[in-house]
Amino acid sequence: MDLSRSHVMVCGGTGCVSSSSMKIMDRFNELLAENDMDREIKVVKTGCFGLCEAGPIVVIYPEGAFYSQIKVEDVDRIVSEHLVKGRMVKDLLYKGSVEGEVIKSINDVGFYKKQQRVTLRNCGVINPEVIEEYVAYDGYEALGKVLTEMSPEEVIQIIKDSGLRGRGGGGFPSGLKWEFTAKAEGDQKYVACNADEGDPGAFMDRSILEGDPHVIIEAMAIAGYAVGADMGYVYIRAEYPIAVNRLQIAIDQAREKGLLGRDIFGTGFNFDMEIRLGAGAFVCGEETALINSIEGKRGMPRPRPPFPAHKGIWNKPTSLNNVETYANVPQIILKGADWFAGIGTEKSKGTKVFALGGKIQNTGLLEVPMGTTLKEVIYDVGGGIPNGKAFKAVQTGGPSGGCIPAAHIDTPIDYDNLIELGSMMGSGGMIVMDEDNCMVDIARFFLDFTVEESCGKCTPCREGTKRMLDILDDISEGKGTPEDLDMLENLADTIKSASLCGLGQTAPNPVLSTLHYFRNEYEAHVNEKKCPAGSCQALTNYFITEDCKGCTLCKKACPVDAIEGERKEMHVVDTVKCIKCGACVDKCPFKAIIKK
Repeated sequence: MDLSRSHVMVCGGTGCVSSSSMKIMDRFNELLAENDMDREIKVVKTGCFGLCEAGPIVVIYPEGAFYSQIKVEDVDRIVSEHLVKGRMVKDLLYKGSVEGEVIKSINDVGFYKKQQRVTLRNCGVINPEVIEEYVAYDGYEALGKVLTEMSPEEVIQIIKDSGLRGRGGGGFPSGLKWEFTAKAEGDQKYVACNADEGDPGAFMDRSILEGDPHVIIEAMAIAGYAVGADMGYVYIRAEYPIAVNRLQIAIDQAREKGLLGRDIFGTGFNFDMEIRLGAGAFVCGEETALINSIEGKRGMPRPRPPFPAHKGIWNKPTSLNNVETYANVPQIILKGADWFAGIGTEKSKGTKVFALGGKIQNTGLLEVPMGTTLKEVIYDVGGGIPNGKAFKAVQTGGPSGGCIPAAHIDTPIDYDNLIELGSMMGSGGMIVMDEDNCMVDIARFFLDFTVEESCGKCTPCREGTKRMLDILDDISEGKGTPEDLDMLENLADTIKSASLCGLGQTAPNPVLSTLHYFRNEYEAHVNEKKCPAGSCQALTNYFITEDCKGCTLCKKACPVDAIEGERKEMHVVDTVKCIKCGACVDKCPFKAIIKK
């Protein structure tokens, strides 16, 4: 039994680890041992707390004191003041947790207040490398219930009744997918987990695996029982070393405790699982390409039908879900279908995890009920746009999604609403843009990613997306024509209808959505040879205003001597020489240099 009077929770997610959080943990242990306090105060390595902007994070319970951006040298003060004398170190606390003399617990901070954590419930709470801590939070209880009290058909029915839909992109009903696999004929069946998230800025699945790996093991065992599979594979990209390591530790622990392997809970049910590493190909997020890669083949999509539920891994019936989808399953089994269906909207049940990034105060990972509006996520949870800038758009769904303008900021987030707006849920990436973002450049960025990641198997995706990118490059460089806008739309329609897999079919979405909502920006690039946001270098010139004091800092910073003027006199930019690097803007203390 743990009788510690305090728990020091140190973030062990990738972001914090890269900022020396493990050295911070070591320093806590060292100082507590020196003060003979190591038996009464427990230091715990956890998964990601979510608020990456504040990392490295240390949270001390029972107070819930939220220390942010901690350095190794800060640990001495926290130990001597907080843990020895009982006085929180205010200047090291997260700024949002301090209001005058009132210090909020981490759960009362704005970023967390509107969240409802289901899939992330154990992240930042338990040590992911200790199976006993997972068990203490009802871990493997759902598996025990399923194996001893429920038939496979009953398990599938509760997943269907819950309304759980796939969190990996398309939103297909998970219960139906399980049912199709269960009914498929085959002497061998498999379950698989897609942990190959490749969207720029997305790290939802990685954080779950780093912070709560046992939940995936338990959920996959439940799925295996439901569909009649005795083997599971987790396909995870090799660029996630911490997640891979913790998942392997969890698998080994589960085997040792008899929770994987033969005759689990003495019920005669056999189930085991293995990790398969991916090489980071975005196309392997598509289920048939992922299956090819698991088999050791090149990660390229297969024509469908047949679907994986009938012919998947080694042509055997296979049920495939992503990490976040599986992470919901144990809680649905324990709390019931009605509980889960009571969260969210009529057609989009439960919660959704988002990786919030871009022009936003609080970057990080969050989980909110379906139906929460974009405005609530961006302003209430995300803290709004930095530097007083205006919100312009939000990109959801990664390279397969679209850009939603400020006019639709009150839209409730669910599968159908996002599709209606020309975007999609995707795996949960959410990139916020402000007034300084050029929407032509945003579309070009995502399409460039898709071109790079196309497997090249089908002509529409391989050639069509490259041609679209060439057109966007021309528009960004001032070489575009009005006819190019029509060509973009025609190419987009062809690629969407003729591509083999979801990557190609959705690749034009960023272009189509920006053309629809921000056509005026495209027309300005084409007709006026001007970038309204001042972002496209080829269409931007720098000018010095009358606010110039003649300090010469900009002149000294210019690498090509394109700024003329004497000290204490107004300076001038030679637009012919200027290479538009922006060094002058960064150096000017009077904000006297503007882009037009």
